[in-house]
Amino acid sequence: MSEIEQLAELQRGCEEILPDGGLAKRLATGKPLKIKAGFDPTAPDLHLGHTVLINKLRQFQQFGHEVIFLIGDFTGLIGDPTGKNATRPPLSPEEIAQNAETYQQQIFKILDPEKTRIAFNSEWMNAMGSAGLVKLAASHTVARMLERDDFSKRYAAGQPIAIHEFLYPLVQGYDSVALQADVELGGTDQKFNLLVGRQLQQDAGQNPQVVMTLPLLEGLDGVQKMSKSLGNYVGITDAPDEMFGKLMSISDELMWRYFELLSFRPLPEIEMLKQRIAGGENPRDIKFELGMEIVARFHDESAATAARDTFIARFQKHAIPDDLPEVELTSEGEGVGIAHALKASGLVASTSEGFRMIKQGAVRLDSERIESRDVSIAVGSSVVLQVGRRKFARVKVSAA
Repeated sequence: MSEIEQLAELQRGCEEILPDGGLAKRLATGKPLKIKAGFDPTAPDLHLGHTVLINKLRQFQQFGHEVIFLIGDFTGLIGDPTGKNATRPPLSPEEIAQNAETYQQQIFKILDPEKTRIAFNSEWMNAMGSAGLVKLAASHTVARMLERDDFSKRYAAGQPIAIHEFLYPLVQGYDSVALQADVELGGTDQKFNLLVGRQLQQDAGQNPQVVMTLPLLEGLDGVQKMSKSLGNYVGITDAPDEMFGKLMSISDELMWRYFELLSFRPLPEIEMLKQRIAGGENPRDIKFELGMEIVARFHDESAATAARDTFIARFQKHAIPDDLPEVELTSEGEGVGIAHALKASGLVASTSEGFRMIKQGAVRLDSERIESRDVSIAVGSSVVLQVGRRKFARVKVSAA
């Protein structure tokens, strides 16, 4: 790629790059840059939302720059307050060490292990000592900390802010000083912390880093950011069939967001995919390509092909899976109403949601779409209920 094409790829998907023109200026020197991104080991597994930053690290790596995957084992002890409305409980050292180990195993499904530097911020923070930490804390005022959106909201609402939470952006910023980073990547919610790094580098006599913020990837619902706690995530350790099925459940509109932030395809190739749909091709077929690319990345090509074929057989042809959960219901009358059966089998959260799914045409009984909310399952029957593409249950109704 030419320098202009490289810059376009590096800017791809970015929300903001500060200062304006800073990245182009650094690249123009022709020297390999130090690219940093930090991850607190707060959970044992990564999901696709985490890989937005890792994918960007991979691009820098491919263009010959030094990539530093920073594991925040020290900041993990503090607990990241970003976006929280309450003090986040810190992890134990044992939990952090265990999670950090799994991170290292998972990231090399994307990054080149021979060209990746793994760093732990406990290395310099433990050496800093309490006196050094007090000195670091003197570099910022409480008023400046309250400029952070989440801190200011909590303060205005009278919600407690623990003193140690103010240390988090300072420690993250000092990581850039210790590593002499040229570029730091982070989510849009990390902007304040990234800018603290620029200030601390300037105070230390270093050339302040370029800050690149990337959007927080929307989860499968297309609304909330991807999160395990919300259940709208695709884990990079998910089984191939599960991973492919989840990706096929996203909307056609969200598909392009995933292509932009998760696919390794060049931008011109993605534009060609859009033209194929404009020419009349089914968006489902393009989504197949996204699903196969992601599954192959974290498993292999044969697993991706098998996952696609399983999806086609199970969901497009409404084939019934072998491992169905079985639910036994009783009735004092002639049968059980369909909405009650959906709720009792765990396919919907409430009968009202069941009626809504029926209205949307998302409910099937023995592979046949249900059109009426008045359908019931007769006593003595054993049927397969399906909601959407991926939820199944075998329901047996007996007399009370």
